[in-house]
Amino acid sequence: MTKIALLTLIAIVAFGCNNDDDTTATPVSVDLRFTHNWDGDAIANSDFDQIQYTNAHGEQLSLSKLVYLISDVTFTNSSGVAFDAGDYNLVNVREQSNLTFTPNVQIPPGDYNVTFTFGFDDEDNIDGVYQDLNSADGGWNVPMMLGGGYHYMRMEGKFIDNTAAEIGYAYHTIRAADTSTTPVTTQDTSFEVDLGTVTIGNNTEIEVEMNVAEWYKNPNEWNLNDLHTVLMPNFMAQIMMSQNGTSVFSRGTVTQN
Repeated sequence: MTKIALLTLIAIVAFGCNNDDDTTATPVSVDLRFTHNWDGDAIANSDFDQIQYTNAHGEQLSLSKLVYLISDVTFTNSSGVAFDAGDYNLVNVREQSNLTFTPNVQIPPGDYNVTFTFGFDDEDNIDGVYQDLNSADGGWNVPMMLGGGYHYMRMEGKFIDNTAAEIGYAYHTIRAADTSTTPVTTQDTSFEVDLGTVTIGNNTEIEVEMNVAEWYKNPNEWNLNDLHTVLMPNFMAQIMMSQNGTSVFSRGTVTQN
């Protein structure tokens, strides 16, 4: 993660030249607000544990858990100067925790390309170092036999299988691990989400929308009958989930309060 201490120097280089009356713009913070929908229908707490969604493969399913990690929220100006707080946020949809997140960085007002990482990239995905994550959601860690580090997402619920039985699924995303090698071979399956250019001013809030249905849709149509559990040690399943995730997030409304 970019060191916060470098931001002061960057700001001086990019914005430090005073105008004639020796004033500069006051840096501001930015809020991200995470919302969740299924192909446009908002997901509310009352929707959990209700088999009411149909994925692209035609399976009916419910949500009982949706917890995911984002990191490295970065604001890049038109000169290519990047402001990165180097922190992270664990969103728990059902518990409604961390649905609003303020990255620990202040930036001068202006236009910025806004990005973040889904999960941790390899530079940050260091086993055991984040004490709050070690106990979050029953332990956010990944076992060392799967390469260690941390989960990216846990999505769970039930679905109606091809025998009309109601069974559980666990759509868990981590860094892909090939356990057939010694030591375990891993591949970074985090990905960057680009929210486009946003005009940042006082009290700016950016809505980040997750369309949960996309996890089952593009480019890999997900068959829960084949892939509903034991996905963490499944190297190709992790690659496929990462590919599907790149279409999940989008920018919603931007407000200036």
